[in-house]
Amino acid sequence: MQMKRREFIRIALLSTLAMDRRILAADSEGAHGIATPIPDGKPHRFILQDHDFMLDGAHFQIRSGEMHPARIPKSHWQHRIRMAKAMGLNTIALYVMWNYLEREPGVFDFSSENRDFVSFIKLCQQEGMWVYLRPGPYICGEWDMGGLPPYLLRDKDIKLRDRHDPDYMAAVRRYIAAIAPKIAPLMADAGGPILMLQVENEYSSFDADVGYLQAIRDLWRAHGIIGPFSISDVLPDLKRRHAYLPGAVLGLDGAEPPQLREGVHFAPHAPVWVGEAYPGWLTHWGEHELAHKDCADALRKIMAGGYSFNLYVVHGGTNFGLTAGANADDDGSHFQPVITSYDYGAPIDERGDATPAYHVLRTVIGGANVDTLPSVPPPCPRGSFADVLPAPFASLWDNLPTTPVPTHLPAGNEQLLRQNQGLVVYRKTVKRGRQLHIDGVRDYAVVHIDQAEHGSISRVRDPRLHSSPDLHLAHHGNAGEMTLDILVDSFGHINFGPQTGDHKGLVGHVRLDGKQLYDWQVYGAPLDDAFVANLKPVLTHPDRPGLFFQSSIRLQNQGDVYVDMRAWNKGYVWINGHLLGRYWHVGPQQCLYCPSEWLTEGDNHILILDLHQTNAAPVRCADNLAGTA
Repeated sequence: MQMKRREFIRIALLSTLAMDRRILAADSEGAHGIATPIPDGKPHRFILQDHDFMLDGAHFQIRSGEMHPARIPKSHWQHRIRMAKAMGLNTIALYVMWNYLEREPGVFDFSSENRDFVSFIKLCQQEGMWVYLRPGPYICGEWDMGGLPPYLLRDKDIKLRDRHDPDYMAAVRRYIAAIAPKIAPLMADAGGPILMLQVENEYSSFDADVGYLQAIRDLWRAHGIIGPFSISDVLPDLKRRHAYLPGAVLGLDGAEPPQLREGVHFAPHAPVWVGEAYPGWLTHWGEHELAHKDCADALRKIMAGGYSFNLYVVHGGTNFGLTAGANADDDGSHFQPVITSYDYGAPIDERGDATPAYHVLRTVIGGANVDTLPSVPPPCPRGSFADVLPAPFASLWDNLPTTPVPTHLPAGNEQLLRQNQGLVVYRKTVKRGRQLHIDGVRDYAVVHIDQAEHGSISRVRDPRLHSSPDLHLAHHGNAGEMTLDILVDSFGHINFGPQTGDHKGLVGHVRLDGKQLYDWQVYGAPLDDAFVANLKPVLTHPDRPGLFFQSSIRLQNQGDVYVDMRAWNKGYVWINGHLLGRYWHVGPQQCLYCPSEWLTEGDNHILILDLHQTNAAPVRCADNLAGTA
């Protein structure tokens, strides 16, 4: 045992000395600038040599910026890549979101809208940028369920991110088998731009089974992708669980040189770099302002030390549709859903414009370049439209399925309805009562008694919201029955920590005056394309909340727009059939980004579902996501 300890210390010391020599060499090289080889379609040899990245036999510093094609309109992909290149970066990092490609088991979509990640990677190569690929299966990324498909939750006993669960691993094998043949020709040794591939993500924040990481790596190898491989983790979690994949590049998230040097003890024979350097941060619903962060000083230290880095994110984009995820504490409390925008306070904002931070970081990174930086691309055109006042169009209640699903106890919509997100109505006729207790709301419930709204319960705790599971009901008479409707609106599935993959809908018990209620009729409204396309324009009860409103918008100027929803309460917005995402009066986001590719020169159809309003309010064109000047 003592001999093993001495050998570990000797290896760690040698590794530290090797890193120090690399840093000195990088400092010397940095004084003259760092030349960047270009992905030119020819095979290149990218290998790991002790603590160095080596490209065609020479030390290579990865200067990466992350962006996700799934969050960017396809027509803007090239612009965003060019913006990153003009900032002095030489690599684009990107997540591939499994659940964006396979929404139902075995049904893959690699081509519609912005799902063609292969074309995005080829576009990076065309623009002279290398690629760092992060395909999961789990990615976190403030994305719904961390990229894992919610259909996995239809099995109530499934264990996510567990190599011993046969159903989970079968799905992982299917996913990797589907995308690996698309990735293999894009690796650098095959003439593509992909330098390395990440195995999973921040696994030490979840578990300690190194065998799971090895199993994922081996699946890639079985499909002809031999690496190099990397992992990313936060140093305190890595110290706690030691889930390091032997031989993999170690990315330390949010690290500076002291933490990077400490990381050598975990990866004595592989490079240690900043897997995620944060120039911005995420924002949740209900927070008082949009998050911002300054990483200029940290980046100066990282670059002075000769370390490679990945800016997470250089450009965030948008959580269109129902793709935004959520955070929570380890026990599921302190639920924090992510806003629709993924602006992230990044150097390139949601619309693609350069922020003041962009120019600061361009100066910091540009000082290490031999070649003159490309000019900053001009901004994308900004559109505008006149104010409109939508009119009521249809009622959610008139568009529920004609045949409900019966259940003895309330249950999550994944198991009960095979529905991943959206809305669910739990209905029961009961004797009148005074005190209603609803446990397990995932994530926002509106209670209707006899077709009238009676209150709401929010899983998000905020002084502006009612978060108690108890509602006091006004007593209408001393006898008789009432129809109880509990309309549950879900946010994204939790994407980080032990609660990843929380079930949506109503997952607890309902009690009226202390008596538990059984035997419910359940109606799903998934808010998917098929549901919206088949809306019946019926208004049986136009004064009952849960209305769809519509209007026509005519652009005054063609370009991207922000749709200002400050006069509305809580709901969803579609333009020309595209779901922009969620809005909510608690903010701090008040406006939804709509890219120009979803707009036409003539009339554009806007559809709004608001859970509370029965009177229309103006919809305006805004300048940014907060609606400020």
